[in-house]
Amino acid sequence: MRLLDVGDSALLAEFDDLDAVLAHYRGLDAARIAGVVDVVPAARTVLVRFDRTLTDRARIVRWLTETRPVAAASDATTEPVRIPVRYDGPDLAEVGELTGLGPGGVVAAHTGRDWTVAFAGFAPGFGYLVGGDPRLRVPRRTVPRTAVPAGAVGLAGEFSGVYPRSSPGGWQLIGSTDEPMWDVERDPPALLRPGATVRFVAL
Repeated sequence: MRLLDVGDSALLAEFDDLDAVLAHYRGLDAARIAGVVDVVPAARTVLVRFDRTLTDRARIVRWLTETRPVAAASDATTEPVRIPVRYDGPDLAEVGELTGLGPGGVVAAHTGRDWTVAFAGFAPGFGYLVGGDPRLRVPRRTVPRTAVPAGAVGLAGEFSGVYPRSSPGGWQLIGSTDEPMWDVERDPPALLRPGATVRFVAL
């Protein structure tokens, strides 16, 4: 773990890989101390924001370095977030060719395992999902689209995700959903929180 200051009220912990990030995030999230405002995982880092009126840098450093990582639970303790998907994406046939699974095999693989929200980013409500069938690992498109519609379900590398709003994007699009990923009237607004389990269901 490498610690970097981010201003005077945040620390960035760097790790070697995503598995280490997720294990440390689980440990930190389960053992938050007074003064911690937010714990934000990413692909190789965990950002910790803290309130300097309630704690100090030294205590945060001790908490970061002494909190033990937590392995993923082998059995889910909460119901997964179910996302109904129409597998009608413009790249479904191409992904079928890239993987050798064919379109039907891609759908079966995408719905055949639960996914985990590793971290959020890119746009409000966009969750990077991991833990799916490794046969679905495909590269991003060589030429990104200038506009991907809200609700598009995509694949890129080890990740799957759902675009919460229309935006440019380079992921391989295999389907679409009407489930809102971000709703300011909902508490919390994001449907997917880091650590949550997701199950895609074919319509």
